[in-house]
Amino acid sequence: LDSKLQTTAIYHSSTPTQSIKTQKMSNDNGSVQLPVGGAAEVDEKLYSRQLYVMGHEAQRRMMSSRAVILGVSGLGVEIAKNIILAGISSVTLCDPCPPTSFDLGGNFYLSEGDLTTENDNDTNGGSKKGRAELCREKLAELNEYVKVDVASNVSSLKEEEPLLHLVDGASCVVITVPLPHSLLCAINDKCRAANACFIYTLTTGVFGQVFCDFGPSFVVSDKDGENPATSQVENILTSNPAVVKVLEDQGRHGLETGDRVTLSKVKGLDGILSDNTMSYEVKVTGPFTFELLGVDASQCSEAASQGYITQVKTPVTMTFKSYREALEQPGELMMSDFAKFDRPPLLHLAYRALASYAESQQQQGGMTMMEYPNPGDETAANVVLELAKSMDSDKILENNPSAAERIILHLASGAKSILSPMCATLGGIVGQEVLKACSGKFTPINGFFYFDADECLPNSPLPLADVAPTGKSRYDSTVAVFGKGAQQKLLDLNYFLIGAGAIGCEMLKNWALMGVACGENGKIHITDMDRIEKSNLSRQFLFRNSDINEFKSATAARAAQTMNSNMNIVSYQEKVGADTEDIFGDDFYDKLSGVCTALDNVEARLYVDQRCLFYRLPMLESGTLGTKGNTQVVIPHVTENYGATRDPPEKSIPVCTLKNFPNQIQHTLQWARDYFEGEFKQSAEDVNSYLSNPDYAASLAGQQNTKIDTVMSIRKTLVDERPVSFEDCVVWARLKFETLFNNQIRQLLYNFPEDQVTSSGTKFWSGSKRCPKPLVFNLNDKCEDAQMRNHFDFIVAAANLRAQMFGIKGRTDEEYFAEVLQNVIVPDFTPQEGVKIASTDAEAKEENSQPIGGDSEELEAKQILESLPRPGELAGFKLNPIEFDKDMDDHMLFVTACSNLRALNYSIPTEDTHRSRAIAGRIIPAIATTTALVTGLVCLELYKIIGTAQKELKIDAYKNGFVNLAIPFMTLSEPTPPAKTKAILKGEELNWTAWDSLDMNMGDITLAEFLQYFETEYNLDVSMISHGVSILFSFFANPKKLEERKKMKMSEVVTSITKKEFPPNQLFIILEIIANDIDTDEEVELPYVKYRFR
Repeated sequence: LDSKLQTTAIYHSSTPTQSIKTQKMSNDNGSVQLPVGGAAEVDEKLYSRQLYVMGHEAQRRMMSSRAVILGVSGLGVEIAKNIILAGISSVTLCDPCPPTSFDLGGNFYLSEGDLTTENDNDTNGGSKKGRAELCREKLAELNEYVKVDVASNVSSLKEEEPLLHLVDGASCVVITVPLPHSLLCAINDKCRAANACFIYTLTTGVFGQVFCDFGPSFVVSDKDGENPATSQVENILTSNPAVVKVLEDQGRHGLETGDRVTLSKVKGLDGILSDNTMSYEVKVTGPFTFELLGVDASQCSEAASQGYITQVKTPVTMTFKSYREALEQPGELMMSDFAKFDRPPLLHLAYRALASYAESQQQQGGMTMMEYPNPGDETAANVVLELAKSMDSDKILENNPSAAERIILHLASGAKSILSPMCATLGGIVGQEVLKACSGKFTPINGFFYFDADECLPNSPLPLADVAPTGKSRYDSTVAVFGKGAQQKLLDLNYFLIGAGAIGCEMLKNWALMGVACGENGKIHITDMDRIEKSNLSRQFLFRNSDINEFKSATAARAAQTMNSNMNIVSYQEKVGADTEDIFGDDFYDKLSGVCTALDNVEARLYVDQRCLFYRLPMLESGTLGTKGNTQVVIPHVTENYGATRDPPEKSIPVCTLKNFPNQIQHTLQWARDYFEGEFKQSAEDVNSYLSNPDYAASLAGQQNTKIDTVMSIRKTLVDERPVSFEDCVVWARLKFETLFNNQIRQLLYNFPEDQVTSSGTKFWSGSKRCPKPLVFNLNDKCEDAQMRNHFDFIVAAANLRAQMFGIKGRTDEEYFAEVLQNVIVPDFTPQEGVKIASTDAEAKEENSQPIGGDSEELEAKQILESLPRPGELAGFKLNPIEFDKDMDDHMLFVTACSNLRALNYSIPTEDTHRSRAIAGRIIPAIATTTALVTGLVCLELYKIIGTAQKELKIDAYKNGFVNLAIPFMTLSEPTPPAKTKAILKGEELNWTAWDSLDMNMGDITLAEFLQYFETEYNLDVSMISHGVSILFSFFANPKKLEERKKMKMSEVVTSITKKEFPPNQLFIILEIIANDIDTDEEVELPYVKYRFR
């Protein structure tokens, strides 16, 4: 179903058409049939990373769907932002209520200026603009393809008739504000009748609720979003049923009994499995074997060898309870934290009590909205508690009365509070539920889900004086839950945010609303080297089309200051690493409160982790992979550091597999990408180096094994194959096709014929070695799997890249290529004797390790260099090296065509450009919903880091998180404490961790004083001191030199040995020492020494 990239599209960007209107109806059995995308165009540039999460068909369904959001406070605007970025067709906002100061804690498109001076907390209407109207324009700016409108003829959220009309034509209705029970049931009933999905969600302080009803029969097309299990056939036995054995070196088949699979490129079994559209049910008999039920292969003349197996994802139908039913009988509730196994039923009861209280207040006061207790109102909170007790038919409160009552009182006391981290967390979860409703992809939440972060809270609600709102401040919501002291700590934070991509943007948004670094003493430092690209806009919501090519960090900083003008923020465009320690050095980290990473690679995270260890700073870490996300909070001396546990390294593809024996599309794509780099980048750089370096021959001295290849490449590029017209480029491309996909394969088959047998008697071409076949050029050929014209695409892309390298104007019209190609004379090929081809990786390594040629090749290289035109003869001539960019369509067309042609050589299933881009470009799938969720979880940890009133937090209060919105699944768990190392100092046991060091702040003392300090302070005899790779002191060194060094200051000792001066901003020297206890003479294992010399 994926769209195919047309050749002409790589040079002419098409304008996406308007999304088609929603067409949603029920079939005969009443199940929901989702709209089919039809002719809606998918903007692959904009939705690039998201398409690897949702897929084209789900994206088209979303682009044909309409969502209604009732309530546009913090949670409502967060959900709207996420689904607009995702690209559904239209969003209708409904919220006529004017904003209050509590809304400002979670709504990033509202400001203090939207509050009027009178009746700020009055929700009974008046002349003020409603929240929906105030937010519509800014939400519409997020995605030009999404229509965002405000519901007309709705003046109050308690009028049933106009609200029910909004359901008509909607795919999903989301309610994010408390409504009376009867109205909720009426809207839910209307949704079920209209086959619209219904979601009711609330955030109240650090507590949240989600309810989903997608109808009596909702079809899920893909329950988990995982790639189908794939494996390769080793053999299929001639039995009944046919028994399949997969290649063990490719891993387990990953199937379960009852799964269905398709098979392709199967060799043998008399062709009975040749139909690759047919699916078969399997019965698993082992991790590498299974039976094909219903397939009788007992009469076949030969077993099958080789082939590809692909799991078929089958739709699942889900049944949901109505809101009325689920409220009384919720059934099994989804967990988010297994340390709180009894929490969901308690929160279900507590929210029922809170709703009952709010509805009674609305009826008594005749108000438009339901009214929660005010912060610090003990009387009202106790009324909610009593209501809960009266509703507690299941005796939930009797299990742990004091703990349960604490939860209910906190929920009631902070119910009006709208916190940005909670809105981000629930907004990510619910945003994905809306996308599930619109697309039918992934498993929805069935019924109720509750979430809380009560470990952030004090033991009991704070007094009124500490939580009373002003009615005018953005921080009223934070104060209402955590108190004024906590808010001041947030204002005074100094944080380093590394990365301004999707996570960085969401983090800045949360921090702006929380007030992080918005006080006189606070400051945020943000750095990111990257510039904004179009593909960023579907996730990095602080950026707009007009910002493309601007620096991310500077643009994000400006956008955050628009949300909160008091934010103190400095942006950088520097990489964080060893080479920028002159910028981000000792004096920089010395002023920080903590570090937050928003990075996309492990290497950078590990470097930052070491910095945080050294400076003993908390580190907030998070990452996403499609619908999966993780968070890790790192607290000095309390938790292990980020680098304490690491994933195993990725397996690399063996060299001989890449060169001659590929069996997966990943192999051919890597080969095609390597070829791109060599042909269009390295060859041009070699020529430019030759032309610009007067003593080029001398520079080749260090390339003994590659010297001859380098000079031959220069001769071919600069002399033998240098084009003067675009026609020359086309001829060159056609001859390259013949060399790569015909001649080289024929040479391989000459060395290893199809019927060759190894010394052990087995067929050479068996198992993972697939026997290739040469390709015969055909301009009109189209591959079966990807339906791409690979022959033609290769010629067009290769010729144009070649022309670009030489500064020649290219073209793409097919008639021209057809005319030129018919006149190309392709030389005949005869396989050569004596050509060595490594058949194993061991042979390839041995071949590469052997020195090449000696004097004869040295002489040949010299002769080639002397035959080249002198650089002076080509003054001003320069080639344009082309660096591979996965987001450049002409680059990807070449790599895809090149990969597919090689795949056709080896009977490997081909892939289209979209899928090839993901593999070759190592693209990380991404979607805004997961990003919002993980940043919300991270910011909840920030509340804990600044300190909670009335109690000291222990490790069990902090939470690491793992989520998968596709299943859906969430688990929060206690971090791991740091590992301890035992040492005996002065007869006493010392247990130290990676966070510990021996800190010395005595000024720049001499080496002799340093040694004396350890003898006096720790009873240690130091035998060796090192700094990095340099040994500063050792017992076996020259005694005379040692005496000289003992008189020198420690900083002088370091500079005299390393021959490097210290940067002016460096305050510390890291020293490693080896020492023995003076009394026992036993070596003592010690942490490093953190020596402050300035």
